[in-house]
Amino acid sequence: MKILGIAILIAIGIGFYIRTFDDKALGDVIIGIAVLASAFILMPIFLYVRWNGKKLKDYTLTKENLDRMRDKGLD
Repeated sequence: MKILGIAILIAIGIGFYIRTFDDKALGDVIIGIAVLASAFILMPIFLYVRWNGKKLKDYTLTKENLDRMRDKGLD
């Protein structure tokens, strides 16, 4: 995941470099592909890795969780 993130950042940097000094259209294409890769490849992998094994019940506002927060004084 780190390697993919660094590769996307490098691709965006290369895209801006090419856009500035050489071909504007090619730079825009490279930047666009890198942004799409970050949105449709890197983000789902990141979300899966971060949420893997966690209980969604612990993060929802149910009556039990609200009562527990009130008991701890976190309301």
